[in-house]
Amino acid sequence: MTVSANVVAALPQYDLGAEVGRGGMGVVYAAVHRPLGRAVAVKRLPGVLASDERMSARFAHEARLLARLDHPHIVPVYDYVQDRGEHLLVMEKLDGGTVWSKFTGSGVTPAMSCAYGLAMLSGLHAAHEAGVLHLDVKPKNLLFTAGGVLKVADFGISQVVSEGATLVTHGGQVLGTPAYLAPEQALGNPLSPAADVYGAATVLYELLSGRLPFDSGGGALAMIQRHVYHQPRPLIEVPDPLAGVIMRGIERDPASRYRNAETFAVDLAAAAAEVFGRDWLLRLGTPIHLTPHVAAATTRPGPAPSTVPIPGAPSSTLTTPGLPPPGHAHPRETLDIPVRATLTDTPPPPVHLGAEPLVPASQLLTTPKPTRRPALTAALTAALLLALPFTVPARDLPIHTADLTKPLTLGHGDPTTAHLTVTAAGITLADVPAVTTTPTSPDTPTPGTSTAGTSVPETSPLTFELPGASRWIVGGAAVATVTSDGQSTDYSLQPLAHPMISIMGAGSAVLLLFTLAYLESILRSLRRRPAGTGSGSGSVVVAAPLGFGLGVAVWLLPSVLLRHAPDLWPALVCGGLGAVAAVCTAVVARRSALR
Repeated sequence: MTVSANVVAALPQYDLGAEVGRGGMGVVYAAVHRPLGRAVAVKRLPGVLASDERMSARFAHEARLLARLDHPHIVPVYDYVQDRGEHLLVMEKLDGGTVWSKFTGSGVTPAMSCAYGLAMLSGLHAAHEAGVLHLDVKPKNLLFTAGGVLKVADFGISQVVSEGATLVTHGGQVLGTPAYLAPEQALGNPLSPAADVYGAATVLYELLSGRLPFDSGGGALAMIQRHVYHQPRPLIEVPDPLAGVIMRGIERDPASRYRNAETFAVDLAAAAAEVFGRDWLLRLGTPIHLTPHVAAATTRPGPAPSTVPIPGAPSSTLTTPGLPPPGHAHPRETLDIPVRATLTDTPPPPVHLGAEPLVPASQLLTTPKPTRRPALTAALTAALLLALPFTVPARDLPIHTADLTKPLTLGHGDPTTAHLTVTAAGITLADVPAVTTTPTSPDTPTPGTSTAGTSVPETSPLTFELPGASRWIVGGAAVATVTSDGQSTDYSLQPLAHPMISIMGAGSAVLLLFTLAYLESILRSLRRRPAGTGSGSGSVVVAAPLGFGLGVAVWLLPSVLLRHAPDLWPALVCGGLGAVAAVCTAVVARRSALR
């Protein structure tokens, strides 16, 4: 994907490369700092930060805290750039893959999982000491250097974007991955380091068992409900010392969990030493920076027996391949078998909350669809809409110009049977009979007779008087149909007054401004949708009738000014074009906001 011109301009000292990652918290590009020749990763943060001044200032403050974090197990931040509407974090570039890539590839042994957990908790504890929460701890945010050192990435980003909101209020933007989300975070309650302890314990549960502590079917909301209201499944794939530590880390009540990441790490190191032996970490050779308390716990003496029982495990529970059935002892050598992620290609069955279906998190986190096709459709229909009023020829009708505030003389016929119908775009504006005059003296002839007794023609000029409201409705031109003796004749009736001094003229201008203003408001709300509520589909639907009204106004206003007698079919065509253009523009705005 091509790097945005704004990003290139905001980082003049960097050579930007290809996109190397994408997630709910932004897009990552490879780059090189030219003066130093240092390879870096540039994270482009969500566009919602640029449109919200409070959130932008909050993240600038958070970025300063991140830049101060100097720890071997935290991805360092080299620079933070806020320019041209972009928010960019420049970080160390890590080429060793992620814990998730190892977990889904060759697999991770239980001992290695514990080592990764200690490195992860070490970085989390250092960040918590500096006042920064992570709030999106997951295997994909645990990266490796080329030398195999684990580092935690994306500190603080979720905390800023999701501040004061829950996952549900951001329809379409999952702030914190549901599978690892602490119950208090999902509920929007005050957060503490215990929230990251929950995420770290969930990661360890998954690495040790190959599955998550809760069923992942049913979508994001169903998964969150399980975290909030249900108890996790027992961790039966590892010995009790390890299982007990992990299960305490995923307690629903924050007060029942470990109070901080270091306390969790101490118990995890001690349990690993009991299960794998006191030299377990030395045998792995994994580079880990530990505090003195945690380092001391890794060398506590292990038990003498060569097996560690798992009490109380039900015999009917499924086991990890290569391990004995639950309730049996685990030989130590079986704990060296790599555990892989349990991945399924079958989508979960739909789950409903009341009458509303729950949307899977995978759908919420998918890359936004491209905007090129709807943008092109919007541009073409808008161009056609603007050209149509000036290219459709006016009806070839006899023109009759008159002052509509006075009686008008139009056509010939029998006044006693004649009537006048004034229409615009198929809408009847007036339907009046001809004005008949009463003879003022016996000498005044009536149609069909003469003073000499001879007949006179029964046709004469017809006079009509429009109702007061109709006089002010007609602007530019209208179709006047005179019907007399069963025959109808159409005229283009054009008032002497300026076209805009009419309801047709002024009303079309007001309709144009009204629909433009509301469409602009809808597009603005869609561009800010990641910080708001709902998915935005309702706004796209509302754009259709507004676009139809805009199309009618775009057709009617030029017609009035050009004094063309309006017809119905161009109005419907222009209205349809306006609806298509508005909907496509709204779709482009919604998809662009999700990038």
